[in-house]
Amino acid sequence: MTKDLYARHRSVLPDWLALYYEDPLEITHGEGRHVWDSAGNKYLDFFGGILTTMTAHALPEVTKAVSEQAGRIIHSSTLYLNRPMVELAERIAHVSGIPDARVFFTTSGTEANDTALLLATAHRRSNTILAMRNSYHGRSFSSVGITGNRSWSPTSLSPLQTLYVHGGVRTRGPYAHLDDRDFIDACVADLKDLLGHTRPPAALIAEPVQGVGGFTSPPDGLYAAFREVLHERGILWIADEVQTGWGRTGDHFWGWQAHGRSGPPDIVTFAKGIGNGMSVGGVIARAEIMNCLDANSISTFGGTQVTMAAGLANLNYLLEHDLQGNARRVGGLLIERLRAVAAQVPHVREVRGRGLMIGVELTRPGTDEAAPEAASAVLEEARAGGLLVGKGGGHSTSVLRIAPPMSLTVAEAEEGAGILERALRSI
Repeated sequence: MTKDLYARHRSVLPDWLALYYEDPLEITHGEGRHVWDSAGNKYLDFFGGILTTMTAHALPEVTKAVSEQAGRIIHSSTLYLNRPMVELAERIAHVSGIPDARVFFTTSGTEANDTALLLATAHRRSNTILAMRNSYHGRSFSSVGITGNRSWSPTSLSPLQTLYVHGGVRTRGPYAHLDDRDFIDACVADLKDLLGHTRPPAALIAEPVQGVGGFTSPPDGLYAAFREVLHERGILWIADEVQTGWGRTGDHFWGWQAHGRSGPPDIVTFAKGIGNGMSVGGVIARAEIMNCLDANSISTFGGTQVTMAAGLANLNYLLEHDLQGNARRVGGLLIERLRAVAAQVPHVREVRGRGLMIGVELTRPGTDEAAPEAASAVLEEARAGGLLVGKGGGHSTSVLRIAPPMSLTVAEAEEGAGILERALRSI
């Protein structure tokens, strides 16, 4: 049955639509931190639908909210007052850390970043954007144009002029040999030099932890240092929190808070986990920025009632059950367990991350050369052992991406680490 579905998939969907595994997997249902395929096999899910299943599969509080809302009305558009949208916007504005915050809902992280770019360029009357090397911000025309990861950039054409800054990757590149303080100083000097060679940019967009790029991040405080330089020149800071938001990094509710010394970002984008699988994205910005557009706009499906009900129930559950604290505690244990394994596996260059956002970078033993074939082999072996993980990486890197639902238990973390250890040792 799966082979037949795969053949149908290939006959009607684009060739560039990526699928994991030599024998692609059809997931039919899930519960908690587990999913099942069409053959009845059970897997511990350490990737959560690319970080979208933030709390748990089939979380009763979310499914109940969706069912009850669907029984009333599913959709009416933003042309009418929408109580679930207002209630979720109030909650998000409150936890955002942005003063006088306004919230606009979209259907995805790509669309959220598109909107942030529209706001920033309109507010600043500039189409120049600063972005980070190794970054990923979505698959639309404008977001591809600011993506600093060649594997996910199918065209160089863009409505924007994009300039790329150092700093998103700590352990590779020209500043990797420096200590954290000197690394930050070198990146700030590079930013200042870059600004001397261009017209005033609209904004810097940055992921606090680069997701598709392999869960890489700079030392804490880099973006705070950047913000001081940007603020002096009126340049906006956009924090792309599509993968890092809602406490996944454990230490902070938002990834930007590791860089919050100079204040919050001007704009924050979010998506993925807030809907727990429902299609929800959005933008948070100061009212001055959000209200700068001088033409009408709506969102047909952004803020639709059923997705807002899911997001509100999901956010309430996350806060009431302190899943940020759980990500910090269980994620810390998982990282240390994987680092102990990595010390005995020559292919592992680094285990990095924070909270339940962990990257395992693989290289050819004794070198810094990427080992994509090893990453694929581990992915297959982990699946055979009953564990699903993701892949990523940027320029000449290959990384296993681990991001389970944030309700992961200690026992499940140990089980998953054991399966992954066997898969790594099998290379």
